[in-house]
Amino acid sequence: MKTLEVDLGNRSYPIYIGTDLIDQSELFQACEKSTSIYIVTNTTVAPLYAQRLTNTLEQFGKPVRTIVLPDGESYKDWKNLQLIFDDLLKFGADRQTMLVALGGGVIGDMTGFAAASFMRGIRFIQVPTTLLAQVDSSVGGKTGINHPLGKNMIGAFHQPVAVIADLNTLKTLPQRELSAGLAEVVKHGAIADAPFLDWIEANASALLACDTEAMGHAVLRSCEIKSAVVSADEKEGGIRATLNFGHTFGHAIEAGMGYGEWLHGEAVGCGMVLGADLSCRLNYISKADAQRLSKIIESMRLPTVPPKFGAQRYMELMQVDKKTEGGQIRYVVLEKIGQAKIQSVADVQVIETLAATGAA
Repeated sequence: MKTLEVDLGNRSYPIYIGTDLIDQSELFQACEKSTSIYIVTNTTVAPLYAQRLTNTLEQFGKPVRTIVLPDGESYKDWKNLQLIFDDLLKFGADRQTMLVALGGGVIGDMTGFAAASFMRGIRFIQVPTTLLAQVDSSVGGKTGINHPLGKNMIGAFHQPVAVIADLNTLKTLPQRELSAGLAEVVKHGAIADAPFLDWIEANASALLACDTEAMGHAVLRSCEIKSAVVSADEKEGGIRATLNFGHTFGHAIEAGMGYGEWLHGEAVGCGMVLGADLSCRLNYISKADAQRLSKIIESMRLPTVPPKFGAQRYMELMQVDKKTEGGQIRYVVLEKIGQAKIQSVADVQVIETLAATGAA
């Protein structure tokens, strides 16, 4: 097992990465002082891991309940968030209640937002079971739900007290979900660590096969990169925004297609192809670099050709983005492989990218 720390002063917390961690009660010691424990999961994950986690948490001698939500991005909304609050209120949860998010990014985001909101803030633990959640969404305290007009536009920064990434849960992922998570792994190399991107490129087959050793390194290095960025800029006032490389285009794809049609990682992967093309048009990276990144994304069995919404529709969708300031859309671009920045870009150059990549 590997342990990292997200350094946020008195709100610092550990990230545990290893195998069979769901069964290790010592990793859940934060539950010791809780009055009750609520596992929030979904209809897909619950039959696989909910009972094992319940058995582990019951060792603390506290009441343990399970809240099961429907599975999918399309359910990341007010209606399903309300189901968590309904259960907490019905069964007498209080300010010492611990929430435990058991699932992928949707469950982690919704459980975290519920924890941030219930009684104005209670504690929660992340137990991510998808690759995307282990390498990205479970770390950093971003929580929230989607709105029909924009992804993740309603939420709060609320840090977990621990992240417990059990690599064995990745073995039950469908190939499409695994590939979606690899998009975020590729992103970390592209924006912050060129040698890591080289390693990803060389180990694509092992990653797609969910080889435990390869996956362990991918999760560890991704969490190291994200932890360092979050520790330096918790609430995305500066450098943390670079973690959104590919996301402005990607969120537009998700909203335009309808949430759930493309997985988040699929949209981000394709969004990085657009982001790399834009970076090239701004004379930062070479055409060869942009093509290489596209090939790496394609090698992870991710889409590289965006849906054809047309330039006007893309621009409308991207206007609803958390990085937009004063009506100006700000994009994450690559200054070089392994280094990113955020800046405003002339619409004409964005439209050229949309046309060149088949989006317009």
